[in-house]
Amino acid sequence: MDKYKHDLEILSEMVGVSGYEGSISRHLSSRFKNYTDSIKTDKLGNLIALKKGIEKENPLKVMLAAHMDEIGLMVTDIEKGFIRVTSVGGIDPRTMISQEVVIHSRGGDIAGIIGAFSPFFEDKEDLSKGAQMKKLFADTGLAEEELRQRVRIGDLITISRKFCQLAGDTVAGKALDDRAGILAMQACLEELSGLYHQCDVYAVATVQEEFSMGGALVSTYGVLPDIGIAVDVTHGDLPGVPEYKTFPLGKGIALAWGPNIHPAIYDKLKKTAEKYGIPYKKEIEPLPTGTDARAMQITREGVATGVVSLPLRYMHTSVETLNMKDIVSAGRLLAFFVRDLDASFREELTCF
Repeated sequence: MDKYKHDLEILSEMVGVSGYEGSISRHLSSRFKNYTDSIKTDKLGNLIALKKGIEKENPLKVMLAAHMDEIGLMVTDIEKGFIRVTSVGGIDPRTMISQEVVIHSRGGDIAGIIGAFSPFFEDKEDLSKGAQMKKLFADTGLAEEELRQRVRIGDLITISRKFCQLAGDTVAGKALDDRAGILAMQACLEELSGLYHQCDVYAVATVQEEFSMGGALVSTYGVLPDIGIAVDVTHGDLPGVPEYKTFPLGKGIALAWGPNIHPAIYDKLKKTAEKYGIPYKKEIEPLPTGTDARAMQITREGVATGVVSLPLRYMHTSVETLNMKDIVSAGRLLAFFVRDLDASFREELTCF
């Protein structure tokens, strides 16, 4: 478990805003090469690692997808020594006020903080609206002339946040959505390294999920798998939120069920979890899941998809919180799911 915590700490603290995931991809390439037969990067930046199965003639192809991008900010203007910003991905402006940030400029990283209009300067009507992105700014302390020399419109900004160990196996940090899913894929590949499996497994670290899911769309088009499994996060339990909308941390993964999910894939994941004693709960998803599974499902002539999710609190903040046990459980489930598949499973994918 300590090894996985260390790996997740590295991934959490790395920078990889949607569309700019290169450093994450290079890091993962060095990790995944130990467990796979080949690795490539497509034109959009997706990292596609292949672990071949023992079946040589028309093997079943399984694609696991977890996104490596994170939400962030982008410089839109420099005004009197302050940096105006906009969001890249789904950021709640309320979570940004008073955050320490890093501006990734051409001359190197610059430390800053996110400020906002003081309530003493706000009208009562504006105060009731809560934080608004258009009123946020980054303050570096630099004079305007130097700031303009060092910072360009379009430079990226990320939250400065150290990975945090809480009680037991609970951890917190930024970008655990979905670097934790990436680590679950790694755990799957490690488990598979000691198992015989017939199907070919594609572990894909996708780009731009927080922006458009375009990474999953193009990588699925290229791989053309028989089965696609998105490995992502779902909402962890919180006070004041109905239990049926959340999942407890450390008590098992969530398996999605709904129109975005192929019935045979859900059934196989469920039976695999029960067979190997892996704790899980059923997650009802009546709408598109908001994961890479949505893009995978409707690529080319369609792909049979499933979603394996890790319970996570405070989604899309800099203190996302989860339990490491759930990452290990997800990795084991995916590995045994793959191990128990063979080419005959294709017939189940056409039966409803």
